[in-house]
Amino acid sequence: MGCAPARPLPRPATARGYDSAMLSDSRPPAPAPGWRMLLRMTRPGFLLLTAAACILGMAFAWACGCGFDVPKAAATLVLAVVAHAGANVLNDYHDARNGADAANQQGLFPFSGGSRLIQQGLVSEADTGRWAALLLLVLVPAGLLLALHSGGGLLLIGMAGLFLAWAYSAPPLALMSRGLGELAVGLAWWLIVLGADYVQRHQFFIIPAVTAASFALLVVNLLLINGFPDAPADAQVGKNTLVVRLGARRAAWLYLALALLAHGWLALAVWLLIPPAAALWGLASAPLSLAAAALLLRHASEPQRLRPAIALSVAAPLVHALALAAGLAASAH
Repeated sequence: MGCAPARPLPRPATARGYDSAMLSDSRPPAPAPGWRMLLRMTRPGFLLLTAAACILGMAFAWACGCGFDVPKAAATLVLAVVAHAGANVLNDYHDARNGADAANQQGLFPFSGGSRLIQQGLVSEADTGRWAALLLLVLVPAGLLLALHSGGGLLLIGMAGLFLAWAYSAPPLALMSRGLGELAVGLAWWLIVLGADYVQRHQFFIIPAVTAASFALLVVNLLLINGFPDAPADAQVGKNTLVVRLGARRAAWLYLALALLAHGWLALAVWLLIPPAAALWGLASAPLSLAAAALLLRHASEPQRLRPAIALSVAAPLVHALALAAGLAASAH
């Protein structure tokens, strides 16, 4: 995320499960995307995770008596969602260029395998790249303006977030192909929580930095389990995710370990009196994560049966962030 990107797989001459749009070089060019298609390209359903991370960060500031600036909160939410949208589109672009999405016939849409819009001929690779660049570039002036009213530390968070959004997918780093993509994504969502808190507080603070690690670990698990149905195609094109590197069985045990670590970390933080006791509301996500881990351990070698486990893994960080935020808000009163 230093070596040259993997070469795309050759397209098959006959249909063997590949998207029909990928079977012919004579298909008509994809039309210029309208606004509805531009929205679909961002994978909007997944943007809820970023909204939950922002709510959690703002709840930390509120619980510490730092108040709540509504315009800044709205700006934070919009910028964070745009950054996530840009990263999603950029990931589709690079997975099209390296052949991963074309080779992927086992992905569990919409959870894994990308948006599939390029592979279906609905948008072009070039338009996807331009849309990703626009979404990420617009963040620069908007982020500078928000930092001007919030503090210079926000610039560090923003630059780190933009770097991770680029380095996750794009060569020469392409962290997703080096077994580092899961860690990069966890760090990115940890930074969203810190950024949302910083905008309200105007300084860095240890409580959100320590406590939000539990949320970040659940985000890592979400990306980890999404890699199971994609693993055969990823391995073909040299996209060495953790599932490809470790194998399905060991990756499933890693998922369980991270689920236990996430919730154990939150309990330990409360025991150490870092966040208030009401932060334990975040443990509401534990049954979801453990149920997902049980399903994953049972069906690790049968990725097409993992849809319920992936759905639980999507719900776990959302429930964790919102329950933890609610507990922090309750403690403020």
